[in-house]
Amino acid sequence: MLQAIGLTKSYGTQTALQPLDLEVKPGEIFCLLGANGAGKTTTINLFLNFIEPTGGRALINGLDVVANPLETKKHIAYIPEQVSLYRNLTGYENLDYFATLANGAEVDRGKLLGYLKEVDLPAGAEERRVSTYSKGMRQKIVIAIAMAKQAKALLLDEPTSGLDPKASNEFSQLIRKLAGNGTAILMATHDLFRAKEDGSRVGIMRQGTLKQVLNTDEFGHADLERIYLEHMHD
Repeated sequence: MLQAIGLTKSYGTQTALQPLDLEVKPGEIFCLLGANGAGKTTTINLFLNFIEPTGGRALINGLDVVANPLETKKHIAYIPEQVSLYRNLTGYENLDYFATLANGAEVDRGKLLGYLKEVDLPAGAEERRVSTYSKGMRQKIVIAIAMAKQAKALLLDEPTSGLDPKASNEFSQLIRKLAGNGTAILMATHDLFRAKEDGSRVGIMRQGTLKQVLNTDEFGHADLERIYLEHMHD
């Protein structure tokens, strides 16, 4: 569903991403781990076509994102570290607005309320302004938007940053549910614990290079921390 083929990005003489080969299949959660400047966000932004690659290709559902910018965006949803919604609109109004934009037509109110129930938005919160929401609640609206859009892939950039443990756990349950329904998920994160708990695979990045890819069912939390720190001190 998501594929990088020799994907690179440079800014003048500075290389932000070395040639990257990566594939995230439907139903898989792939977590990119690394320090600031490792290339995680650059990778996400290349798939989103926010920036153009210096070399290589980023494919979504087999389509090159540069050659097919509009078509590829139909298949994806994006959750940045700071979720942006219309603060003066209610949760339901935000969902209705963005779902209509994504689908090109209004979506049945009952279906939209069903999506809000699926993401476990607190009862009554759908009629409150988003300005009153916590970060975790705003993320639930965005996930509901992804559901309404029937996105085949979800790209996440530090989604658990700033969440309390309960909200972080709820978020993890939601993305695992999406993956269980066949969504391909690529998540950039600093959170080793969540990467191990949620990920099918993790990739450790440093200075724009993907150093190692691991299957999460083959190691424990302590092993992941040890391997991660070894790469950070190479």
